This record gives sequence, C-alpha cells and structure tokens, in this order.
Amino acid sequence: MRITRPAQLFPLLPVLLAALAAPAARAEYIVLRSGQRLNVTGYQLLGDTYRLQMNGGYVEMPASDVVGIEPEEVFTPTPVPEAAKAPFLELILAAAARYSVDADLITSVIASESNFDPKAISRRNARGLMQLLPQTAARLGVQNIFDPGENIDAGTHYLRDLLQRYRNDLVLTLAAYNAGPERVQQYGRVPPFAETQSYVRRVKRAYEQRKSAVRPTGKTPAQPPAVSVTADTSAPLGQ
Repeated sequence: MRITRPAQLFPLLPVLLAALAAPAARAEYIVLRSGQRLNVTGYQLLGDTYRLQMNGGYVEMPASDVVGIEPEEVFTPTPVPEAAKAPFLELILAAAARYSVDADLITSVIASESNFDPKAISRRNARGLMQLLPQTAARLGVQNIFDPGENIDAGTHYLRDLLQRYRNDLVLTLAAYNAGPERVQQYGRVPPFAETQSYVRRVKRAYEQRKSAVRPTGKTPAQPPAVSVTADTSAPLGQ
C-alpha cells in the first residue's frame, strides 16, 4: 500500500478529471480481507488496483485485498444461506440452545462481524467469527479465540448477557456489542458513531431478512423467540 501526497498528483490529473466527470462513487467504508475497514471519501477501480481517496492523499491497493464496500446509508444485504448449508450451522444451533439466543440473530451477527471468516482480525484487534476482543474472550473462558466452536459459544454467551442487560432491546444490544456497554451507558442510547449506527442497521436488516425467509420443510431444532427489532436507534435508555 502506498500514500500519494497532493504534490504528487499532477501526473494523475487527467485520470482524476475523468473520474470527476463520471458519476461519483462515494463510500464510507472499504472492507479489507483482513477485516479492517478504511474510511474513505471516494474510490476508483483502475484495472486490478483500487485508488482510495482519503484525508491527506490517496491510497492504492490490489483489488484482491478488497472484499466489500459499505456505502454510508446503503448496504448490500448479506445473502441468507439455506439452513442446511449455513456455515457453522451445528455450532450456531448448539450455542443458540445453550444460551437461549435466536440462531438467526447469531448468524446475522457473524455475517456482519466477519463474513464467516474464523481467522478475521479487525483494526481494533477483535478476532474470529464473532469478533471478540481478547479481554472479552479471556473473561468468557476462551482458550483459542480462532476456534469456531469456542468463538461462537463465547460470542453467543456475551450476546445473551447483553440481551438480558437491555431487556431484549435488540438495538441497544447490538450497539453495546459494537461500541461497548460503557458507551451505551455514557450516551444513554445508541452512541453517535457512524460505524455503530450503521452496524445496528445492517445487523437488524439481516436478522429481519432471515426471520422472513421461507424455512425448508421438515423438522428443525426449536428456536428461542425472535427478538424485538422495532426499537428506535435514537431513543434514550428507558424510553
């Protein structure tokens, strides 16, 4: 990855002017294969290289390093996998039964957190399928944070604790999962962070899609009741 300073942009002016003449491709986050999200004000795909516009200049990186682009308000829905083919289905169902958490909610969190990559590491050092911080994983007794079974079990345990803390309010639960309970307590509502607010909307949308998806016929394991998803992200605690 290299940074192009403003003084170095003169040779690139024809390319940049052509890009400005085309419809702007504005994005909030560029999602990398490593799990890192880069905040950008614009981007351009040139062959097999992305040129990302950032404060202070441009970053260029191989297109193969980019796994997704999350616009500020429009998110590509995560495809709902068929129940029989859902990644880590047995582990998810086991954790759902153990902690009485809806398996569809666990799946929606995993899809948003890591896109089912058990080796994912975020820029904040959150790790594994459910993106646990090392200190949270240690508190929950995790020995190998990258082990899918341990990670899903501990992440579901933590999700259950947050659901209980916020009385099944999914919005506050997801906000706390992303930003931490301390931040939710500090603001008395969903923290005013673009990343957290986008995360809450994205997981809610994925969860609602999974709950409305047609289930295959036949016997399926019993599920805990669905969590309410009607809460307002701007409502203070207690309202």
